[in-house]
Amino acid sequence: MSGRPNSRGSSRLFRAPSEDASSGSSGSAVLPQQENPNASGLTRSWKAVMGMVFILTLLLLGFINHMKLKEKAFPQKSRQIYAVIAEYGSRLYNYQARLRMPKEQLELLKKESQTLENNFREILFLIEQIDVLKALLRDMQDGLHNYSWNADIDPAEGWNHTEEMSNLVNYILKKLREDQVQMADYALKSAGASVVEAGTSESYKNNKAKLYWHGIGFLNYEMPPDIILQPDVHPGKCWAFPGSQGHALIKLARKIIPTAVTMEHISEKVSPSGNISSAPKEFSVYGVLKQCEGEEIFLGQFVYNKTGTTVQTFALQHEVPEFLLCVKLKILSNWGHPNYTCLYRFRVHGTPKDDS
Repeated sequence: MSGRPNSRGSSRLFRAPSEDASSGSSGSAVLPQQENPNASGLTRSWKAVMGMVFILTLLLLGFINHMKLKEKAFPQKSRQIYAVIAEYGSRLYNYQARLRMPKEQLELLKKESQTLENNFREILFLIEQIDVLKALLRDMQDGLHNYSWNADIDPAEGWNHTEEMSNLVNYILKKLREDQVQMADYALKSAGASVVEAGTSESYKNNKAKLYWHGIGFLNYEMPPDIILQPDVHPGKCWAFPGSQGHALIKLARKIIPTAVTMEHISEKVSPSGNISSAPKEFSVYGVLKQCEGEEIFLGQFVYNKTGTTVQTFALQHEVPEFLLCVKLKILSNWGHPNYTCLYRFRVHGTPKDDS
């Protein structure tokens, strides 16, 4: 009896470590499963922190390089490359801005562009006026130097001379503001005239005049033939056709008996190239019967003088017995340009048919 309890106690003492070990082993088996989520979360947070540090480092390096480049002068090639990138970037931005722009703003932009165009035309006209006034003042100055002033001259007469000079200047300015031809233009587009493209030469194709999309030229653009029927004459606003010979068929605003024509071109002073070799030289005019499809009647042949005034009017050499609705302009030569001829404005004058 006394030995059994000892054996039981010994057995209990023996089992206790095994139970602890088993419980410890089971606990150790559970612990790793509880620590895995924390470890993966820490790994992800460290990756995010490292990514932010990497991005900040790149930004810092870029800022340092930018400051260094700012201190140093760009070489010529880098300047050109930078200018090209800036130009194409600006075109892309403008194109995307136009896509996002409402229709009302587009219309407003067109009106403002037209206003700027008109202002530019007025500036060119004022420059011509200034040149004329400069020449007038030089002539007056030469006259004053040659004039011997008398000490006994009446001061009132001096005031009279000043008033006469002032009236003369005002008269010249008034004449400059007026239309120099002082005859109705029946080939004016705004009055109803038009160019018949079927009877007109093809326009000159210029690779430099292109429409761009994202900086890539994809469509040639040239002024239409009916630009010669509009009054806005400034550099580049002309119809160009290849070579030195071409023609344009014009449907007038109403039937008339033609009596004169006017050819207009820009002067060498306002030409960007400094010359007007593309101006027409010899040209002829024909009347066309039967609604622009009939027989051609010769009305005259003329020469545009590039050293003369910019607006030159020619009286027709032959009369026609009936009223005409269409006139054909034929350019026979230019002033030496090998590639194209440029027409700025052509007018037709005459006696209109009485519709009453």
